[in-house]
Amino acid sequence: MSGAVEVNGEPVTTLGTKADPAVDVITVNGRPIRSEKKIYVMLNKPKGVITSAKDPQGRKVVSDFLPGIKERVYPVGRLDYDTEGLLLLTNDGEFANLLTHPKHHVPKTYLATVKGVPHGTGLEQLQKGVMLEDGMTYPADVEYHDVNMDKNEATIRITIHEGRNRQVRRMFEAIGHKVTRLKRIRFGELGLEGLPRGKFRHLSEQEVKMLLNEARKSHKVQK
Repeated sequence: MSGAVEVNGEPVTTLGTKADPAVDVITVNGRPIRSEKKIYVMLNKPKGVITSAKDPQGRKVVSDFLPGIKERVYPVGRLDYDTEGLLLLTNDGEFANLLTHPKHHVPKTYLATVKGVPHGTGLEQLQKGVMLEDGMTYPADVEYHDVNMDKNEATIRITIHEGRNRQVRRMFEAIGHKVTRLKRIRFGELGLEGLPRGKFRHLSEQEVKMLLNEARKSHKVQK
């Protein structure tokens, strides 16, 4: 080692030496390295937007809706191209992992508009869990939100505790109803209230703590 890197004033002479930029003073050639400010954002994602930093096809991506944010943030989980609603973005990898790790089961609530009106027995299947190609789902919380007999469609409020690919759409297909519109309205206890489509806001410190506590609590419940 050249000794150009110092941690808390001590030259680093051993490969693999660990340091935390949030706690330790790290310098390179005498210049301090500052840890990037942690950013936590909630976006009301519109339909027709890619949950990605870039898209080779030139379609709109979520970063297009974050003017003024210079830090590079990443989505916490995903929302499909045709799905709208609450999407969290952050540059805090530990935060993102806690909220998306399968063992934590943080609840996510959607409004799903489907073709036809599911019978109570269909909703009971969702409440008990349905078999998909990647296994049985966890029981979901479901209830009628709105029924339009003229259009022969219904909007169902559904809360799931997993994050499988296109899970809500596949669950309704399993009981014979195609989803025509899907909107995520809650992530844990965090809701979209007052946030217009295509707009974002920063999470408060209390909201970040609430989500982390909920993730840890749900993990304990699952044990």
